Amino acid sequence: MKKLALMATMGLSFQAFSAIDTTYFTSLDVKSVHDQEVQNEKKGVAPRFAVPHVVSINPMKSQNWEKSSQGYTWSHRVTAPNAVSLNFGFTQFSLPEGAELNIYSSDRSQFIRTFTAADNNVNGQLWTPVIMSDDVTIELTVPADVVGDVKLELGQIGQGFRTFAQSTMKSGSCNIDVACTESKGWEKEVNAVGVISTGGSTFCTGFMVNNTKNDKTPYFMTAAHCGISASAAPSLVVYWNYQTSKCRGARDGKMTDFQSGSVHLATNSRSDSTLVKLNSQPRAEWNVNFAGWDATTAVGSSAVGIHHPNVDEKSISFENDPTELASYGGEESPGDSTHVRIVDWDKGTTEPGSSGSPLFDANHRVIGQLHGGGAACGNNLSDYYGRFHTSYKEANFKKWLDNAGTGSLTVDTI
Repeated sequence: MKKLALMATMGLSFQAFSAIDTTYFTSLDVKSVHDQEVQNEKKGVAPRFAVPHVVSINPMKSQNWEKSSQGYTWSHRVTAPNAVSLNFGFTQFSLPEGAELNIYSSDRSQFIRTFTAADNNVNGQLWTPVIMSDDVTIELTVPADVVGDVKLELGQIGQGFRTFAQSTMKSGSCNIDVACTESKGWEKEVNAVGVISTGGSTFCTGFMVNNTKNDKTPYFMTAAHCGISASAAPSLVVYWNYQTSKCRGARDGKMTDFQSGSVHLATNSRSDSTLVKLNSQPRAEWNVNFAGWDATTAVGSSAVGIHHPNVDEKSISFENDPTELASYGGEESPGDSTHVRIVDWDKGTTEPGSSGSPLFDANHRVIGQLHGGGAACGNNLSDYYGRFHTSYKEANFKKWLDNAGTGSLTVDTI
């Protein structure tokens, strides 16, 4: 009875599973994939959470339609035994008014929100968040008079082998949850940071960035090595508020506050920075803030990093000493001055997955985003942040972040 009620609420059809076309993937050798990831991460490659599979599944080329009370319904099932999660990249996406795309676990226990014509975007694509299931049904319902207006093709399926709540490489115990008292006074900056996935397979951290107009244009920054090129920008998915509800409590971060898609604006390899514009504003109820920044030549007297270590729930790290200018990986200062060096974290650390996260100075302004380094719980190694000053100057971030032409080199978080 409960299943039938849920189906009715979701507007789903009652088509028998035996009649649904199915795409099947064999189980992954998780140990082999994990070992390869360890090697890749040592090389500075953005870590993966899923293995991508290129497919070509188009409902308009399928005979698997049935008449329903809402019009016509097409269904497709994806099964990947023992997958931690599945995610879907629709490389063509344009729905007419009245059409609904639903993605749910085949046991009806999990459901990604309904996608509609309101999700049509400049990219003409849709990349979904992960759904924590190894058996998922995709269902499209379209009013009879607009079936011919559907443009939908599933071009990639991500088969998850680790995930945000069940990573095979959990973050170290020295990390400090943002729910802890140490983050007091940094709440505005905490709410500017999100965990991201790109291409349905890799993860990093990123943050909303303010501009001199203070008009909340959805500019978003991360590291260049996180792979958000012009072609990959539509696949960006940002998850907001993925953090524990209690300090050092259960890993209960939620993944329901998400948005999908972006347009690439600029990348600078020397400072490992990328700036994009998200396809939409974060919803007001998510309380997302826009980080301030400092594009001057100043070096911070202390610093704070906010990030997702190993894509675990959001953490905060503290450096109580002055930062240094450096070349990436270098110990001499100023080096080529493209990076800000954290010589040794005093509280907390960073890990794979923290890449792209912001470094704030004592004035709560971003002075860089994480490129990489050797810092971890139990060592005194350094981290290197691509310098915001370098990105602003060399990649012309000013074109977007000061499109009002004010000439200001600092803005505050809003």
